[in-house]
Amino acid sequence: MLTERIGRITPSATLAMTAKAAELRAAGKPVINLSVGEPDFPTPKNIRLAGQRAIEEGHTRYTPGGGTMELKKAVVEKLSRDNNLHYDTSQILISCGGKHSLYNACQALFQTGDEVIIFSPYWVSFPDFVSVTGAKPVFVNTNPLHQFEPVLDDLKAKITPRTKGIIINSPSNPTGGVWSDEAVLKVLEIAQDANAWIFSDECYEQLTYDRPYISTAVLGENTEKVLTFQSCSKTYAMTGWRIGYTAGDEKVIQAMGKLQGQSTSCPCSIAQVAATEALIGDQSEVAIMRNVFKKRRDYIVNRLNKMNGVHCDNPGGAFYVFPDFSTLMGSNKKIQSSNDLSMYLLEQKAVVTVAGKAFGSDGNVRFSYAASDEDLSRAMDLLEETLTELE
Repeated sequence: MLTERIGRITPSATLAMTAKAAELRAAGKPVINLSVGEPDFPTPKNIRLAGQRAIEEGHTRYTPGGGTMELKKAVVEKLSRDNNLHYDTSQILISCGGKHSLYNACQALFQTGDEVIIFSPYWVSFPDFVSVTGAKPVFVNTNPLHQFEPVLDDLKAKITPRTKGIIINSPSNPTGGVWSDEAVLKVLEIAQDANAWIFSDECYEQLTYDRPYISTAVLGENTEKVLTFQSCSKTYAMTGWRIGYTAGDEKVIQAMGKLQGQSTSCPCSIAQVAATEALIGDQSEVAIMRNVFKKRRDYIVNRLNKMNGVHCDNPGGAFYVFPDFSTLMGSNKKIQSSNDLSMYLLEQKAVVTVAGKAFGSDGNVRFSYAASDEDLSRAMDLLEETLTELE
């Protein structure tokens, strides 16, 4: 009854675990949710007030399908200020979140017969974005000891005449890894030789802790085939406002806008006014959130690496850790996979995580540290307790 393309899509594991956490809370259980992919801070006050003013001033009607000119100008200003990227408003598309932006781009550029490189571990939606177009996701290994940078020999071996795109996600979800400039440059060179598009998913670009972030399109000399994807969701704690944007080749942007105009009409008018304030207004809250996340990262990495049989690379960005529990897998009859460990933590300890299998890495589990210090401390205690029980 349903189309073949629907059969190619797998349900989002991260959203499924968030829903399970909500169910447990509704049942009155004291749940610690470390699965969530959103900041635990409120949207900054200046942005909330801008949204309220938008309602009062009547900004409640349709906007142009690709976003208001005011917000496009704000994006142009933001990209210049923060990323040293220089675009015209004709090269900007506003969409209903970063996920929507990436989906639109895949629909505009990929089709049956194409291959698209995805680095593993990967964000859960990347393979489905590609598969639904009829193209084939091709997975490339990464090095967990070096911020999950690509294994270049594996990348080169998997480039074929059918390679149409390469997706970079740095800072990464699920690993938090931030690639070195050298690693990005090597991927850019390989992409150029293959005449492939580069998708640079930079939704966490403001959340790096050890060095300033440099956008992919700044690094290479010939970056005409680089599309830059950013979002208000993570930087400004605006996940529910659903505003993301793409910058790049004008013809591709026009094609994405044509598709978007037939699928969503336009992004939310009220959210666009708020996003304009977010991008060009007071930025001080961003630094505050970043500093809090850095302290939490240092705490959770330290705790994890003190646990017997656990290794956790120190991620350079985002708000996730992706510890390796592979020594545990198979050594206990109850725990044969990352799904088993995540379910054990959920059912026995009421700690919600996301199994690494959903990200293409079954030896790992993703923990979000977008949670209170108290919850992080308690969750680590419960994890330690779990590992002792399973020895």
